[in-house]
Amino acid sequence: MEAAEVKITKRTSLPFISNSAGASLKTNFVATQPSSWFAELFAKDQLQGGHVIMLGPSPANERAAKEALRAFPGGLQVGGGITADNAPAFLDAGASHVIVTSYVFREGRLDQDRLDKLQVKAVGRERLVLDLSCRRRPGPTPADPYYVVTDRWQRFSDLAVTRATLEALAGSCDEFLVHGVDVEGMQLGIDEDLVALLGRDAPIPTTYAGGVRSMEDLDRVARAGRGRVHVTVGSALSIFGGALPYDDVVAWHMRNLSLSK
Repeated sequence: MEAAEVKITKRTSLPFISNSAGASLKTNFVATQPSSWFAELFAKDQLQGGHVIMLGPSPANERAAKEALRAFPGGLQVGGGITADNAPAFLDAGASHVIVTSYVFREGRLDQDRLDKLQVKAVGRERLVLDLSCRRRPGPTPADPYYVVTDRWQRFSDLAVTRATLEALAGSCDEFLVHGVDVEGMQLGIDEDLVALLGRDAPIPTTYAGGVRSMEDLDRVARAGRGRVHVTVGSALSIFGGALPYDDVVAWHMRNLSLSK
């Protein structure tokens, strides 16, 4: 959500989002339908866990987000500017979970007090998704760790995405959301190394996002993630202006869902 419209953004445009309404944002797609239209479609097709992300604070964005949540009660997660103070209102509007990143990181470090405030006092562990979107630091070694990035993915934190990190944070949230930042919104293919790490080391439900461009990419996530990693599709999806047929993706999801039972 940006300026109360459903948009699919380009990763490289995120630094240009200001804190004011109407800021310039480079996009792959701008919807003509309201947010509630997409929510109703996902409800019809029983697609639980979609993400409503507010890009930049504005009353219009909040209204549009809550319209989507009310159209699919308990079916969508909401993120973007979530704090301990405003999180309960989004749950009351129908969100199944709230998604947080920057609120629990300050000056590149995890703020355990804020995380505790969210999970203990504001929403509870079972309604909290921790966004650990990450990338490798620039350097010559491709096997270097992934580090969580915050503040519109521009600031590296000191938190590496490792088995120890995932195990330590698993007790504070219900799910991890992890964008492969270097491929997000660019339809370049998935970050298979990251998916494999999550499939191997994440002890709680985890959703990967970033780079999906084909049905083959969905299969790669299933294989690399050992059938343990969920996946989101954005820019490539036909309802968001891409070439990947929405109905084909829904059918793939339902097949994999039945196999996991």
